[in-house]
Formats: sequence, structure tokens, C-alpha cells
Amino acid sequence: MPESGGSRAQHAEIPPSGDRPGTDRAPVVPHGDAGALSVDPAAPQVTAPAGLPDPPGPSGAAGPAGPAAKAARRTGLLVTLVLGGLTALPPLSMDMYLPALPAVTDSLSAPAATVQLTLTACLAGMALGQLVVGPMSDRWGRRTPLLLGMVVYVLATAICALAPTAGLLIGFRLLQGLAGAAGIVIARAVVRDLYDGVEMARFFSTLMLISGVAPIVAPLIGGQVLRITDWRGIFVVLTAVGIVLTLVVWKWLHETLPPADRHTGGVTDALRTMRGLLSDRVFTGYMVAGGLAFAVLFAYISASPFVVQEIYGASPQTFSLLFGLNSIGLIVVGQINGKLLVGRISLDKVLGLGLAVIVLAAVALLLMTLGVFGEVGLVPVAAGLFVLMSAMGLAMPNTNAQALMRTKHAAGSASALLGTSSFLIGAVASPLVGIAGEDTAVPMAVVQVVCAVAAVGCFLFLCRPWQRAGREAGGL
Repeated sequence: MPESGGSRAQHAEIPPSGDRPGTDRAPVVPHGDAGALSVDPAAPQVTAPAGLPDPPGPSGAAGPAGPAAKAARRTGLLVTLVLGGLTALPPLSMDMYLPALPAVTDSLSAPAATVQLTLTACLAGMALGQLVVGPMSDRWGRRTPLLLGMVVYVLATAICALAPTAGLLIGFRLLQGLAGAAGIVIARAVVRDLYDGVEMARFFSTLMLISGVAPIVAPLIGGQVLRITDWRGIFVVLTAVGIVLTLVVWKWLHETLPPADRHTGGVTDALRTMRGLLSDRVFTGYMVAGGLAFAVLFAYISASPFVVQEIYGASPQTFSLLFGLNSIGLIVVGQINGKLLVGRISLDKVLGLGLAVIVLAAVALLLMTLGVFGEVGLVPVAAGLFVLMSAMGLAMPNTNAQALMRTKHAAGSASALLGTSSFLIGAVASPLVGIAGEDTAVPMAVVQVVCAVAAVGCFLFLCRPWQRAGREAGGL
């Protein structure tokens, strides 16, 4: 049977997603218009977010779109654009900087492994920051922690442009990541506030379309910035982007978590909530599988500037074009996932397919870098990377959706655990890809194979999708 889902305003309770901890299933109180950016109990409840049919007319049949339905669609588009901008900020912070890594190495007279730590520091900051911001957003709402984080992000990014040494750059990149974590974790929490089930998976795929534009344009912008200035100019551009996004959030992103649904406890309560989430074997399985898939992606992000430019002799502009092409593949497959597969095929089946393709692509890259097929050029390696990146469009949105569907009123904490695990595992993978120096791509491929196989193992042995499929087929 196809899966079903929709906005939280359309459903009285979350659809089952396998075995949940406990036996009680409390009803979910609608939070207002699923396409709205704010929660106003006094406002009319219009449940027609962008992309959904118009609400029924007075006769009960779906009639022509009235002003309320049109307003709901406009607001639904607005929430998509704002949340897409927040999720695009991390790839902008990472990928615009990638073509400059060799230049930073020369400018600061630092070894490549040290410069790669600037990526690791930013990732680690984003991971740790989510552990703080996620519970904060469950207690004080989404808007205030987000605005605070965005302001600090802007200041830290501006200081990165002035860093005189690699050590200081690493330190301020850590602060940049800590502050930028607010956008990542709160964007996912807002989606959980507004959507359930299949509709949430579709929305994650839509966010991937928007945020996926960032990896395409970011290296291109970074490469062009390097034509007119040095690597410091890239951080100036990122500062300007942060300022614009902060203003957009301040003006248009209102609160999505009603006061009645907020947690009132302190640190102890937040830790108890996270411990409860981690005790859910299936949630933990999706969380770790998603983190390992992200590590495969980040191994590519961290190593590809040196692999493509130093080993295969491509220019920064060629590298940017190849990186953009890979991102297009991710976007296209992500949209196939959201528009064609979700709702027709079980999320677990689609996720399993994505992970299998990632494993095959990673193994092919390892064989090529080891010379099993003889001397290979840039084109075969680029093709393998393209397949690997494209398969992420099946894996990443569905791990997030499946994990978040198991949470009720702790979306911020759950989102924090999902993001933290991904960024911490990615931060560990980053320095490993350069462990053998700049003259071989074997470490990158080894890291990708190990992480991809481990992700499949977590999916199979922790999530155990066949068990839930059997219960659903039996009507349980």
C-alpha cells in the first residue's frame, strides 16, 4: 500500500512509522496552517499549503481558489524559500571556500592537513552547536535562538576574513559553525512543526532542491571571487549572505511552536529527552545511517579539491563546474524521490536503494584509485563521484523523514541529534581523507567505502525495515 501523510493541520495524529517506544500514542494538536510561518490561534485555519489541493468550497467539493487558499499557497512558498535559505547556509559556508583551499595553504604557509582542519572545525562547531540550539528551540521557541545564532554567524564570518594565521582561522571557523548550527537544526524542527508522514518527506526533498542550488553556485562564485581577489574575499561574500539571510528571518519567519507545546524543563530535562530518543533503536538506526551517509558526502567534499586539482590537474574553474554538475545530480534525484517515489514506494525501500547505489559507487572509486582498471583519467573518476552524489538524493531526505516521524513534541532535540551525529561523523572523516598526502585519492575512497557499508549495516540491523513492513502487511 502507498504511504500516506500530510500536514499536521490535516491529521489528528502522526501516522505509524514502525515500532515506537511505549504503547501510548497521544494525539497531535494541529499547530495551525501547515503552510504558514506563524502560529496564531485566532487566525483562520486554512490547510492548503503550497502544492496541495485547494480547500473545499461551501458545498464540500474542491472549488476555485479563494483568497484564503491563494494566501496559503503564497505563505507555503515563503516558508519553503526561508527554510531553504537556512539549509543552504552550511553548503555555502563550506563549498564556496573549497576552491580556495590550495590558495589558503600557500597564503598562510600551512600544510594541507592543517588547512583541511578549517573544514573540520566548522563541521564540529555545527555539530556541537545543534546540541545546544535544538533543546533551546524546544523550550523558547524557534525564532529567538535562530536570530541570535545568525547574528553571531555574521560576526564570526567577518572575523574569518581577517585571520592572519591558520590557527586563528580554525578557531573562528569553529565559532562560525557553532553559530550556523542554529539555521540547520531549527529549519528541520520547523518542518516537523508543520508536516507529518509522506508530506514531510516530500518537503525535505523540496528543501534539497533549494539547498542543492548552493553547492552548484557556491564553488562557481568562489572560483570567480578568486579571479578578482584572494581567499579572504570569499568570507566577505559569506558575511554579506549572512546579513541578508538574518534580515529575511527577522522580517518573515515567525514562530511555529506554540507556547503550549514548549518544554519548561532545564538542562536535565533536555538530556532526559535526548536519552529517551537514543533509547529508540529505530530512531538511532536512522540517525547513524544518515550520519554515515553524510560522512561519505563530506569525504568527497573535503578531498575533491585536492583530488581533482592536484592529482588530475584541473583548474579551480573546472573543479567548480564538476562540483556543480554533481550537485545537479543530487538535486534531480532528490526531486524524483519527492515527486515520483514518495507515496508510491515505501520510504525504507527507496532509502535502501540509495544506500546500495552509494556502496557500489564507492567501491568503483576505490578500485579505480587503486589502479585495478589501469591508469584512469579524470572522466571515469568524475563519473563515479557523480553517481555517488546523485544517490544522496535518495538517502539523505528519507533518513531525516523516517527519524523525525518517530518524534512527537521534541522536534528540536531530535533534529539536534540528527544534525550532530552527521556533522561529528563527517568531522572525523574529513582529516582521514588526507592522511596519505595530496598525491593519492585512495584514502578518500577507503573512507567512503567503510562509511557506506557501515550505513547499510545500521539500516539493516538497527532499523530492521522488514519487520515493520511485515507488521503493516499483517494489519498491525
